[in-house]
Formats: sequence, structure tokens, C-alpha cells
Amino acid sequence: MSEEEKPKLGKIIEGAEQLSLGISMVVAVLIGVGLGLLLKNIFGQLWLLWVGVFIGVAAAGLNVYRAYQKQKADLDSLKDDPRYKHYNQKKDDDDWDDAY
Repeated sequence: MSEEEKPKLGKIIEGAEQLSLGISMVVAVLIGVGLGLLLKNIFGQLWLLWVGVFIGVAAAGLNVYRAYQKQKADLDSLKDDPRYKHYNQKKDDDDWDDAY
């Protein structure tokens, strides 16, 4: 592979990872709803449907949290990179002072 193709493939893989997060959230909620419907039909209790919905939403939230932790770890690894040694992030108050 040439040097020009590697960044393009990296962006495609990064985009697929972000897309998979959205898909996994929807799938987690749908599986939870399906589990709730199954339990409701087996036991005849309506509240079991809501337990399934809660489990699905909690699983989707866990997927988001794991993706956040992965992104945070990737960002923290860049802090030690010599290419970004001179980058200093300004505070929000400094941005306001610079604008006026």
C-alpha cells in the first residue's frame, strides 16, 4: 500500500467504528424490548416489558460509556506524542478574553 491509501483506510475504519456505536445502541434497546416482550408473554406481567426496556437502555448507555473510555484513552496516548508537545489547550475564560 502506498502512503496515500493508509490515511483513507484509517478514516474509513474510524467512521465504521462510530457508525457501529449508533447501531449497537439501537440493537441493545431492541434486544431489551424483545426480552421484555418475551417475559411479558411468558409470565403475563406488563411490568416485565418495562424491565426489558430498562435493560436495553442500560446496555446502550454502557456501550456509549465504553466508547467514551476508548476515545479518552486514545486522546491520553497523544499527550505523550512528541508531535503534540507544544500544543496547549486554553481555558474557556482565555478564549473569551481573546475575542474582545
